Amino acid sequence: MNQPEKGSILLVEDEENLHEALKLNLELEGYGVSSAYDGAAALKAIANEYFDLLILDVMLPEINGLDVTESIRISNNEIPIIILSAKNTSADRVCGLKKGADDYLTKPFNLEELLLRVSKLIDKNKRLQDRNSIDLVYQFGSNTIDFKAQEAIGVAGTPIQLSKKETMLLKLLIENKNEVVPREKILQTVWGYQVYPTTRTIDNFILNFRKYFETDSRNPRYFHAVRSVGYKYSD
Repeated sequence: MNQPEKGSILLVEDEENLHEALKLNLELEGYGVSSAYDGAAALKAIANEYFDLLILDVMLPEINGLDVTESIRISNNEIPIIILSAKNTSADRVCGLKKGADDYLTKPFNLEELLLRVSKLIDKNKRLQDRNSIDLVYQFGSNTIDFKAQEAIGVAGTPIQLSKKETMLLKLLIENKNEVVPREKILQTVWGYQVYPTTRTIDNFILNFRKYFETDSRNPRYFHAVRSVGYKYSD
């Protein structure tokens, strides 16, 4: 499934009428919306899929919204989070923001205001991700990658014709140099999946990169798999 142009949102709200109303309005704005109705389901969805934004009620069954937020941040997931809450004191708001939320709206809220905050947070997050954009030609060690031509000169000195997905994956890893890129984000960005059955495809690409660019593919310097998390390019 391809990612909606404006972004994908996980909506976590157990009050069914409000949930359906919000889902409908977000979809009318052009967002792809996935639903969860309790905290446990929200954490499961976040672990298995890539979203551009999380809209999260505080009073949820199983695990409350504040604990969900804290758990997401402990796992180093930087997904933007908007908390919805019937609690409207400044202490409640501060608590939500301290747990790691990016924004906090009290019920009842103005729909237009929520849509505006959703748009701003998603745009801000995308700008941050694009901030480290690299040049069209990139060199490391004795290797050169031409992203526009989808070509490379590898460690053997011979030209390599890269596939479109190889080029996209190389660009994503290099733009996030020295940082682990979660496998869910890779599959979402490069393949456009929102639910992923396997990561073996990425493993095969990483093995190819090692053959292309590493002096010793068994002891890689540049391309690393981080078990159960994702993949990393180091220079």
